[in-house]
Amino acid sequence: MSWKLTDTSPIWLQLHRRLALRIATGIYPLGGRVPPVRDLAAEAGVNPNTMQRALAQLEADGLVCSNRTAGRSVTEDEAALTALRRRLAEERIRDYLQSMADLGFSKDEAVQLLENWGEEA
Repeated sequence: MSWKLTDTSPIWLQLHRRLALRIATGIYPLGGRVPPVRDLAAEAGVNPNTMQRALAQLEADGLVCSNRTAGRSVTEDEAALTALRRRLAEERIRDYLQSMADLGFSKDEAVQLLENWGEEA
């Protein structure tokens, strides 16, 4: 999963979203270790301080826990993971519905397109 950073929002926020997605998809599993800040920063091609800010926000969100001797790990709280997945899904639904509205489709028409998707092949 590449980092694909853009100029559309602050870099630390994009990193935060990408790391949250890695948690949601199980790349970083519940209770699993998160790579060190410097390794992540090098992988993403950003300053370690920027990556630190993204990780600090994940801690504030309750998705990552710090241990001074063992580094960071993903929370073991399944409810937090479920809430994250739901939030990410809702963002994608909002984006989809907005894109469809931009094309002139109503919400009902957009939902109907989804329901019929793949049936016409």
